[in-house]
Amino acid sequence: CEVPHFAIIGYGKLGGRELGYASDLDVVFLYQDDAPDAAENYARLAQRISTWLSSTTAAGVLYEIDLRLRPDGASGLLVSRVEAFSNYQKNHAWTWEHQALTRARFVAGDIEVGRLFDPVRCDILTQERDVEKLREEVRTMRQKMHDGHPNASKLFDIKHDVGGIVDVEFIVQYLILAYSSKHRELTANVGNLALLNIAAELKLIPGDIAEN
Repeated sequence: CEVPHFAIIGYGKLGGRELGYASDLDVVFLYQDDAPDAAENYARLAQRISTWLSSTTAAGVLYEIDLRLRPDGASGLLVSRVEAFSNYQKNHAWTWEHQALTRARFVAGDIEVGRLFDPVRCDILTQERDVEKLREEVRTMRQKMHDGHPNASKLFDIKHDVGGIVDVEFIVQYLILAYSSKHRELTANVGNLALLNIAAELKLIPGDIAEN
């Protein structure tokens, strides 16, 4: 077709509109096309886009591309039909993948495919969950991340140390997954500070904690 039915979904810093100079691009490629050779063609397109974005220039590499959040991770297909992505998220994804989905959004490509992604994301985030089990799974994943970023200095690592930015991000992700089934406003991709304020307004956390 003349217009590719193909979309780029941004996760992480890209999805959360928080890109910095050293940020990776965490992306997933989706398509919605019934052509017999669609999967092959869109896989080539996705590979070409990845190559462009990770090109080496005189100033260095443009971006590091991270595609591990696609269904089945590094062993999965480079591109996914929207239905296949939805099925994976509903039936096979780990909790940490749903955590990542809290910050996901359509960033480029076919707007119609982006519109198909939004209800899939909302449906996953608003699933009923065992809150106690969720808490333990989020806590376990946070500990793994903490163990993977040891701080050998005496200085406070504002991102990875206990009480840092990653802790705040995990708390927000937990609140979204635990309570979006009752409070759909928590699914809005509006940033951690705004979501903490929403959680406080909903009496899920004390207001002074949200402000601090």
